[in-house]
Amino acid sequence: MPRIRLFVPIFLFFLALRIYPESFRTLVAGDLEVSFDRAGGSSVSLGINGAAAISLGADRRFLRGIELELSAPQAWLSYQGSLVIVIYNDLNRQVAAGVADLEGTQVLFEPLPGKLQNVYQIPIRPAHGLRTTPYVTVPAGIVRPASFPILFRFIPVVKGLTAELENMVFQLTARPILSDEGAVRLVPRYPPQLRSRPFTLLIDDVLIENINDELILREGEHHLVVLSEDYRNESRRFVIERAKTLELIIELQDPTPLIIFEGPENASIFLNNAPVSRARGPIQVEPGTHEAKFQIGDYTVIKTLNIQRGKTYRVALDIDLTVHEVD
Repeated sequence: MPRIRLFVPIFLFFLALRIYPESFRTLVAGDLEVSFDRAGGSSVSLGINGAAAISLGADRRFLRGIELELSAPQAWLSYQGSLVIVIYNDLNRQVAAGVADLEGTQVLFEPLPGKLQNVYQIPIRPAHGLRTTPYVTVPAGIVRPASFPILFRFIPVVKGLTAELENMVFQLTARPILSDEGAVRLVPRYPPQLRSRPFTLLIDDVLIENINDELILREGEHHLVVLSEDYRNESRRFVIERAKTLELIIELQDPTPLIIFEGPENASIFLNNAPVSRARGPIQVEPGTHEAKFQIGDYTVIKTLNIQRGKTYRVALDIDLTVHEVD
C-alpha cells in the first residue's frame, strides 16, 4: 500500500507537466527542418544534457507525421535507466543553438530504453494511421503543425554521473513521414476560336468546382472526364505519384466532327460526291448523314456515314487477298 501512495503523486506530477507549460533551461545543439522533399532527413549530435529543435518546412501538404530516430553508442547499454527523453511543443520563443531558457508543453516523457536505436513517430494530422509497435513509439494525440517547432531533450535522472556517460554522444535524425497522396494542377488550353466557354470536369466521378485550385489526391490511377456543349467530351486516365505535383494539361477541342480518309494510292476518294485531296488531312463536317466513295478503276465502294458531334472517324479502304484451302 505505501508503494501505491508513493506512485500516485509521482504519476499525477508528470501528468500535470504534460497538461501545463513547463519552464526549463537546456543546451540546444541545433534545428532540424523536416520537409517532404528531404526524405533522407537531417541529423544532429546530442550529449546527455543536450536538446534539438525540430521544425517543419513551409510546404506541409504531404506530411502525416515526423520520425525521430535516436542512435546510441555501444556504451549506452551499460547505463539503461540513466536518461529520460522529453519532447515539448508550443514553445514560448524561437529556438537558437546554445543555452536557452524555454517554456513548453510535454508531448512525450519516457525513460530512454536500453537499445542502440529508438524510433519515435509524431503524428501531425488526424487519421494518420501511425501505431506504437515494439520498434516504434507513437505519442498519444496529435501535434498540430501550428505548435512547431518541437524540442527533443535529454534529462539525466541519476546522481554521480560517470565521465563516460557525461561524454556520451547520441545521433538524432528527423525525417518526414509522407502521406499516400500527391497533387494535380489542372491547366486548360482552349482552341483559338472557342475561348473560355464553360465545361464540366469530373475526377473519379466527383465534380471539380474550381479547376484553378490544386487538388490533393491519393497516389495511383485516377479518371478524368470533360463534359461540354462547346468542346469535345473527353475521358482519360492519369497517375498521381506520392508527394509529387502533376501538371495536367487539358486540351479542349473544337467539337466539329472530323473524318480521316485512308486508302490505296491509286484510289479516288469522294465525300458527298466532292473529291477529297489526300493532302488535306482530317476533314471537318457537320453532324448528320454523309456519303463516302472510293473508286479504283471500275471498282467502286460507297458507304453511308452517320456522323455525330464531337467525334473523329477513320474511313479506310482495305484490299486484301484471302486464301482458303478447298477439300
